Amino acid sequence: MKSVLNLILVCCLATILVGCNPQGEKVRILYWNIQNGMWDGQTDNYDRFVSWVNGQNPDICVWCESVSLYRSNSLEPLEKSERYLLDGWGELAERYGHKYLFVGGHRDDFPQVITSKYSIVPVSRIIGNEKDSIVTHGAGWAQVEVAGKTLNLVTLHTWPQKWGFNIPSEKREGSKAANEGDKYRLMEMTYICENTILTDSLAKNGYWIMMGDFNARSRVDNHIYNYTEDDTRFLVHDYILSNTPYVDVIHEKYPDQFFTTTGGKSRIDFIYCTRPVYDMITDARVVSDEYTTPVRNPQKLSNFWHPSDHRPIIMDLEIK
Repeated sequence: MKSVLNLILVCCLATILVGCNPQGEKVRILYWNIQNGMWDGQTDNYDRFVSWVNGQNPDICVWCESVSLYRSNSLEPLEKSERYLLDGWGELAERYGHKYLFVGGHRDDFPQVITSKYSIVPVSRIIGNEKDSIVTHGAGWAQVEVAGKTLNLVTLHTWPQKWGFNIPSEKREGSKAANEGDKYRLMEMTYICENTILTDSLAKNGYWIMMGDFNARSRVDNHIYNYTEDDTRFLVHDYILSNTPYVDVIHEKYPDQFFTTTGGKSRIDFIYCTRPVYDMITDARVVSDEYTTPVRNPQKLSNFWHPSDHRPIIMDLEIK
């Protein structure tokens, strides 16, 4: 009996000394393409946005399209001096309890931003190389330490058009017919993976998470799309599943269900992770609630929706 009590005492002291939590540390990751820097949120100083984020209580957030580009409810571009975001992210993130910030690499006004309750270590801001490997909206790789484990966070937003990058307007129909947009996205994805997870020979056993707006369909959802087997819209996700140790979180959790991530019926936003991360997931879901479900702008301004044309994804981890 005495030896058992001594063992318990030693274990308790070890837990105190190393700061271990036998139940694990719970971490919530929230990803969302918020369309033009939360275009919808300017009308109320982002109060609804902040209230919703606070309600989710995320520990790490990844925001796609994180620059204020237009006045709300209009197609009127904002002058750079008038844009609250990108520069205002530090202030905005503090309103939902995040003090750390990372801005991914970007060539244009569509970067991804990571905000976090944990300190963020920047690793790489990815924009590609001129002229044949340009990553149009950029990507980022940052690390966060949680419960003694290093989480590698890769963010991305690939080329959105059916035609290829930098194709002049008079040649776009031909480019679309040749599926050059899909092929360009494949180039971007290859470049991003080769400069992130594929640099790590031990990645299969590591803690990697890749998330973003992929602007591409996955073959695993073809029971919804009914595309031909050789459809080039599958190229991006075929590459990921064939060449990296990533698994598709939502599909793995719900193999017989389909969840759109847009205002239509397309799953183009994904969270991928390596198996050690997947094994720590306690919940993962596409969020379609009263606030986040996209509603088309009544004036049919471009393809703008309220609050965004995309839906968020939440992933809960218990890290031991």
